[in-house]
Amino acid sequence: MDRRELVVRAGRGDHDAFATLATAASTRMDAAARLILRDRELARDAVQNALVRAWRDLPGLRDPERFDAWLHRLLVNACLDEARRRRRRPIEVDLLPIDHPATGDQDRRTADRDLVERALVRLDPEQRALVVMHYYLGYPVPEAAASLGISLPAAKSRLHRAMDGLRRVLAVDRLDGVELGEGRTV
Repeated sequence: MDRRELVVRAGRGDHDAFATLATAASTRMDAAARLILRDRELARDAVQNALVRAWRDLPGLRDPERFDAWLHRLLVNACLDEARRRRRRPIEVDLLPIDHPATGDQDRRTADRDLVERALVRLDPEQRALVVMHYYLGYPVPEAAASLGISLPAAKSRLHRAMDGLRRVLAVDRLDGVELGEGRTV
């Protein structure tokens, strides 16, 4: 059965079809939520809230081909809701590679990941959400802006400020003797 048919069946109330769709998306959703929220438990809550809302609102989805984009928008909104509710709670996250086989120098990759984690934690949740949608989930900026419910100029500005912030943090870390592997920069 193709994906479109699963979405249509799930929209008609087929629990098994929705379970298949949710299972296929859950790992990537969890990883994206952890990147945005920087907390494993909050990320699980956000994924669960997004899936509950998806089940509830799926009959209203007009274009089954846009299911993934719609689901990511629900996830990002659930993450931002969680972040607003828990603004003052200290958060941490372990970044795990998704869809990328482990290759190369493991120590260097770990150092790079730690460096990016330190930089990401300094962004506000709205900036992290846009960075994750664009660079991690692969959305073009116009689609990420639409998913977040902001204008394209606002998204470009937010992404530019986020990347400037990441570059500044990474530059300070390099001056402190930590260097991003293989000459890479953010």
